[in-house]
Amino acid sequence: MGASQRLVELGLVLPPPPAPVARFLPAVEANGLLFLSGLAPLGADGAPVIGVVGRDFTAEEAQGFARLVGLNLLSVMQATLGSLDRVQRIVKVLGLVNAVPDFTRHPFVIDGCSTLFSEVFGEQGMHARTAMGAGSLPSGIPVEIEAVVQIA
Repeated sequence: MGASQRLVELGLVLPPPPAPVARFLPAVEANGLLFLSGLAPLGADGAPVIGVVGRDFTAEEAQGFARLVGLNLLSVMQATLGSLDRVQRIVKVLGLVNAVPDFTRHPFVIDGCSTLFSEVFGEQGMHARTAMGAGSLPSGIPVEIEAVVQIA
């Protein structure tokens, strides 16, 4: 079963792909890989979620934001490739968490995105990953995630 069918089975509806907020492309395809630019969690109104993990949000709330970012990444993949069924494997994920200095649960937060990728792509959704803290992120967002995807 392909990723498109899994989306339906999971009851997931992808949001429209977010437009770049500066001078960059949402994704670049090169040599069988798709490089996805870092994305932010967007609220229901389409505006970015703003705040610091450990001060404004719990780790659990931030994990939900990471899942939202994962949905946005899937949306960009689909818009770029025409179908998620072209994804052969999620290769690498880089997750940044805007957190208070003593926060240590960065991997837990980014699991929101990683778990989503596993749900949608199965074993091919398992990936190499870096999860790290940031003293700040653009516009004050709590989470930013980018990915590298192998494509057919």
